[in-house]
Amino acid sequence: MSHHDRFLALENVYKAYDAKVVLDDIDLAVSRGEFCTLVGPSGCGKSTLLRLLLGQEAPTAGAIMLDGAPLGYADTRRGVVYQKYSLFPHLTVLDNVLLGKRITAGALASRAVRSAMRDEAVEYLRRMGMADHAGKYPHELSGGMQQRVAIAQALIMKPQVLLMDEPFGALDPGTRENMQVFILELWEEAGMTVFFVTHDLEEAVFLGTRLLVLSQYYTDGRGDGVQRGARIVADYQIKVASTRSKETADFGAFIAQIRREGFDPECRRHVADFNLRHPDSFHTVSAAELQR
Repeated sequence: MSHHDRFLALENVYKAYDAKVVLDDIDLAVSRGEFCTLVGPSGCGKSTLLRLLLGQEAPTAGAIMLDGAPLGYADTRRGVVYQKYSLFPHLTVLDNVLLGKRITAGALASRAVRSAMRDEAVEYLRRMGMADHAGKYPHELSGGMQQRVAIAQALIMKPQVLLMDEPFGALDPGTRENMQVFILELWEEAGMTVFFVTHDLEEAVFLGTRLLVLSQYYTDGRGDGVQRGARIVADYQIKVASTRSKETADFGAFIAQIRREGFDPECRRHVADFNLRHPDSFHTVSAAELQR
């Protein structure tokens, strides 16, 4: 199977804002059901890449294909949870979670359908430890609690692709680990393809089946006068057995390697030497870029 046949494929994708190049020749092929975690230095374009995958923005150049067709504008096949929670202040917690379901079902949905949707929303809130707050309004909740509601709002729709931008940043460590386990459980149940941006390398390694390192710290043969955007400098197929794996020496060594590859301005790999270990990795590089 070629990368063109994958569920999601990006080829030669560039994104620039005026003269500033943010993403520079992104090549990526993702199979259905993968859990991709995305890490990289602040400002490297992780959130920009998510907006492209959502369809909120269009690439400056290159192609993005979803399920064999051009990606197009944002639609219900893709769900998103932003770093900053976004809830409707005039709706209760339960009504916020139910909103997408109600819109999809329509005003003529039967009582049985409405009851089943409500039961499902209550179950999501229960699993997030929020069932006792179903009748409250967003202003009555802490920031971390509001974020949990926003996550439930996206998850209940079971999108084909779920995009998450630092969704657990406002949670305390204990709640964060519980939510990590919950996300993995739901991902396995629903078969979603997930893109999960995080600054927490431990979280990225624990959650993902695939780890993508996006970085502007690399070299190529284009010379010193060229403005370079971020590229995928490392691409790993990973599998962590349990939360206890976080305590092992191998886990710590892997995180140290990721930090060197993507976050250290003094450790710049040449484009020909990117650590693209995942079986689906591919990289289109020009002859000029390959020069050393």
